[in-house]
Amino acid sequence: MVNIPDAELLRLIRTEDPEETEALFAAARAAREARYGRRVFFRGLIEFSNYCKNDCLYCGIRRSRSSIERYRLSEERILACCRLGDLLGYKTFVLQSGEDPWWDDARVTALVAAVRSAFPDHAITLSLGERSPRAFERWFRAGANRYLLRHETADAEHYARLHPEGITLASRKKCLFMLKEIGYQVGAGFMVGTPFQTPEHLLEDLHFLQELHPHMAGIGPFIPAEDTPFAAFPAGSLAQSLRMIALVRLLLPDALIPATTALGTISPLGREQGLRAGANVVMPNLSPRAVRPLYALYDHKICTGDEAAECRFCLEGRIRGAGFEPDLSRGDWTG
Repeated sequence: MVNIPDAELLRLIRTEDPEETEALFAAARAAREARYGRRVFFRGLIEFSNYCKNDCLYCGIRRSRSSIERYRLSEERILACCRLGDLLGYKTFVLQSGEDPWWDDARVTALVAAVRSAFPDHAITLSLGERSPRAFERWFRAGANRYLLRHETADAEHYARLHPEGITLASRKKCLFMLKEIGYQVGAGFMVGTPFQTPEHLLEDLHFLQELHPHMAGIGPFIPAEDTPFAAFPAGSLAQSLRMIALVRLLLPDALIPATTALGTISPLGREQGLRAGANVVMPNLSPRAVRPLYALYDHKICTGDEAAECRFCLEGRIRGAGFEPDLSRGDWTG
């Protein structure tokens, strides 16, 4: 890992100087290319339930948001999405949902086992929120390889302002370290531009990622969702989000970092800019087209109307057009 003094990190978090920013991006690209070349790895995303027991203030699928239609895919429909992904060449499936109590430990174990049986050579990534140690261990033994659990913010006071009482940063961190101990490749990450966030909070995020040293790190802008307590707050800055991607790349040169859909939502070329800032993963959507608009973590999410094949070939063309090389392999961490 690169050691950059805190004063320099804060200055780069705040800078708006174009030449300095481009130098930062160039350094991040060089760090990524030293590990991964110009490859951009594909993960097939399946958002299989928008039910959630939590009531996080920023989230569009929060429990108390009554204005959205809820859905839950069956195991067979999820497997059908995987079969389609396999036909499109994907070697990684990301199974993501809200913290849905119906999808309990046993049902998720059966789902993971079914996917592993059908696709023995693929990577299986789960993103199901905070669960028990027993659940994490069962899912790993059933065949899950990776787990995504963004920490959102590494400052406990700031975390408390984004979440309802009873949901704590300490619990989130405990889960992340536990997942690494079990043997998962672990993904953490944070939002840029959330309400009440300061540059010092972003510095704490960088410190925490250095401490955790995750295999994956997701960084994207906050985008408000209607009918939530933060609906009237402005979205996070694309420019600052890109700088944070670049800084994470320099501090964690072997990390797998997505160019998120949120980047593409706040700017038409946001994902391409994310790649130029050091990202090296994209996550096209394999969910049935009918349910994609319902997994509305934030407003105006892009690509909800595309067929899965359209998503894949559109992204492949955009990646090549930006000067990078699409890679449909498992794209395992190489640290």
